[in-house]
Order: sequence, then C-alpha cells, then structure tokens
Amino acid sequence: MSRKCKLTGKGPMSGHNVSFSQKKTKRRFLPNLQSKKVFIPELNRTVKLRMTTRAMRTMDKKGGLMNYLRDEGLQLKDVT
Repeated sequence: MSRKCKLTGKGPMSGHNVSFSQKKTKRRFLPNLQSKKVFIPELNRTVKLRMTTRAMRTMDKKGGLMNYLRDEGLQLKDVT
C-alpha cells in the first residue's frame, strides 16, 4: 500500500537529519496517514479511506466528504 493520501495526494518528502556537528544524512518525512471509515449520508453508505489528519480536519470544516470532493473537483470513484 502506498504512503499517499487519497484526498490530497500528499506523499513522503525527503530531507536531511542534521546533527550538532552539521553532518547531514538523508531521511524521509512521512505524512500522518490514518485509516478512517467515513459515512456519506447522501448515499447512505460508509467508505473506508486512507487519509491524512489535515484532510480529516478540512473535511470536517467543509461539512462532510461530498462537500470536500465537490470543492476539490473530485468524485467518489476517484478516491475509493
């Protein structure tokens, strides 16, 4: 399973660990992905999504998954 948010498309980033002596080693910054079941009252069904916590907060502010998808120009089949 890829480490990518179904709604926002956020994935891992790369960067450096920097020690006290300023020696740099490569590392990865992973998104905070969570598996969540989202109920869609318009369709009377539940969908299981793998999404970031940032997408969860935005979805709550927009008033549900369908409103979020409409604002982003996506459809339900694009994210399931």
